Amino acid sequence: MWVVISYDRFVIVDWSGGNDTGKRPRKDAIWFGVADRKGAESPRYIRNRMDAEAALSGLIQDALNTGERLFVGFDFPFGFPEGFARGVTGSNDPFAVWDWLEHHVEDSPKANNRFDLAAKINRRFPGVGPFWFNGLRRDIPDLPRKDLRKQHGLPERRRIELDTPGAFACWQMGGAGAVGGQILTGLPVLQRLRARFSRQIAVWPFEALDRPVAFVEIWPGLINPIVKEAERRGGLRDAEQVRLLSLAISRLPPDVLCDMLDVSAPEEGWIMGVGHEDKLMQAASDLRPPPLRDDCFALPAGVDWTPVDVALDALRSGLHPILGSEEIKLSEAAGRVLATDMEALRSNPPARNAAVDGYALAHACTSEDDHVIPLVQGRAAAGDPFPGSVPEGHAMRILTGASMPEGTDTVILQEDITSDGTRIAFRGPIKPGANSRKAGEDVSSGDVILSQGRRLTPADLALCAATGIDRLPVFKRLRVAVLSTGDELAEPGEDISNDRIYDANRPMLQALVRQFGYQAVDGGRVADDREVLRRALNDAADHADVILTSGGASSGDEDHVSALLNEAGSMQLWRLAVKPGRPLALGLWNGTPVFGLPGNPVAALVCTLVFARPAMALLSGEGWRVPAGLMIPAAFKKSKKPGRREYLRARVRDGQAEVFSSEGSGRISGLSWAEGLVELPDGPVDIQPGDPVRYLPFSDF
Repeated sequence: MWVVISYDRFVIVDWSGGNDTGKRPRKDAIWFGVADRKGAESPRYIRNRMDAEAALSGLIQDALNTGERLFVGFDFPFGFPEGFARGVTGSNDPFAVWDWLEHHVEDSPKANNRFDLAAKINRRFPGVGPFWFNGLRRDIPDLPRKDLRKQHGLPERRRIELDTPGAFACWQMGGAGAVGGQILTGLPVLQRLRARFSRQIAVWPFEALDRPVAFVEIWPGLINPIVKEAERRGGLRDAEQVRLLSLAISRLPPDVLCDMLDVSAPEEGWIMGVGHEDKLMQAASDLRPPPLRDDCFALPAGVDWTPVDVALDALRSGLHPILGSEEIKLSEAAGRVLATDMEALRSNPPARNAAVDGYALAHACTSEDDHVIPLVQGRAAAGDPFPGSVPEGHAMRILTGASMPEGTDTVILQEDITSDGTRIAFRGPIKPGANSRKAGEDVSSGDVILSQGRRLTPADLALCAATGIDRLPVFKRLRVAVLSTGDELAEPGEDISNDRIYDANRPMLQALVRQFGYQAVDGGRVADDREVLRRALNDAADHADVILTSGGASSGDEDHVSALLNEAGSMQLWRLAVKPGRPLALGLWNGTPVFGLPGNPVAALVCTLVFARPAMALLSGEGWRVPAGLMIPAAFKKSKKPGRREYLRARVRDGQAEVFSSEGSGRISGLSWAEGLVELPDGPVDIQPGDPVRYLPFSDF
């Protein structure tokens, strides 16, 4: 009997032997499900095996740094049917196969040699096979395209697969059930991780699980009915199966997990959980009665919410500037985003000049004594320089901004002299270079004066003009389509019954978009009809760079935004742990980012500011930007439960933050009343008057 094993974190990996799948989440890619005893995270989409190896390395290192025990399950066999290892390596040791594959697999995001390698292995056995299915256009000798194998001498399945209905054999290299390609590309990654984290990883069932990290073979097919139900509700199958299986294993009592791992299969390996499907199904089920909370903002049972910071990190890492650039006149550039670094075309000031009205002279002719110095006839004025030089021991009249005449380096203020028209008298001492500006004292020619991504201010335009720049390369304006969904909506001014409402979100969001400096594209009002919404999203994606929708982002019968994003396999994050803002859908439609905002105006505005604003800044080339905020005393009381970050409508009066009397998401008057938001953290807080709170002025966004 194995010892009872307890792990802190559980990762389930859905592997792929194919090429890089791109930025858009999709099936047949690599997915990570991550859970702990508190619940599961949103599934992580990984586009290729190189990224997956790096992500696994990071998860393992994090566990080692924090002292956690990490369980990592992979959905491909760790071993082959009996006799394979000896035929390839001369040894029955499964790790000899892992090492052999690591030395022979050539892999990159866009291609690998798995088909040619399968043919190479086939040549080590008699007859035809055991591997089959050539997925390339060119023929590969010794790798049949169809299952024409014979007399290769190896069993068709491992012993565990004979007892596991629906499990695939490991010999098929392509098509549905192509486990072979997963093994040939997956085992080298596991072997490198074993080498990188020497003696920190134990591989089940080949090694005793007495190390911080366990690698375990799993198969999501063991909970297939639960996965199918999640898929029916709009989830992406590959994403849902890793989420649900990681959640299920995290919920297993240690003694039950121990029973599942009590296996001896020293050469072929095993699938954890076979024979215990009922326990896994029960643990994976989201159908559990919740505690009575009497809180409409409490997290629903079985729903794993994404914290605000996790969602923001995902947005920041997953988005990048998408706009081209254009060159415009300096006078038109205020508010635009600079597309390249700008260098000064000339110095400012271009020459040494006077900072005041006074008299220019050479400091060398002065001392600490009183002076009477003759004047040179003429003067120097801004734009009208003195053409000659000033003799030693003489001074000359100079006005503010005028270039310093040759022979001078210092200016004495006119209020500090007396004059009879031909001479000036003043007292020393005078500092060298007093009241004059050096050439390039502000900016030298060739200096970078503004950096790419800067939103240009009036002062920036002054700096550009002063250094000779008259045209600026800027990113094109981000086009943001705004559309509202719902049969209940009407245009302001229409004659409607009391069971309908006027669309307040669209004018608010369009104004916000313009205030951010972007071009607002009116997507109109869309009825609660999935096909109509599909056409509206298609049109918006054709004419805009970002889409903001309001309403239809939850999981009800008429919540078509989230349903369509799920159907397209592009749902990134949803049901974020934020109040107001339940729920929020984030995804892609025809490659265009979509922010599916809640229908309530307060929640729509808050989610736009918190999530859409920094994302749009990044897309527009401005870079990631979040409000700095400031800590000020509270003028209110508030007791907050844990679970979600909260944003209260607020304003500052007499140096304190006061909040709107109601937290209802439909109270639009509170938005007009407010001048910013008070942000409360994810955890529980009990705020009393005078306690410091974080205040975010609307202007900070």
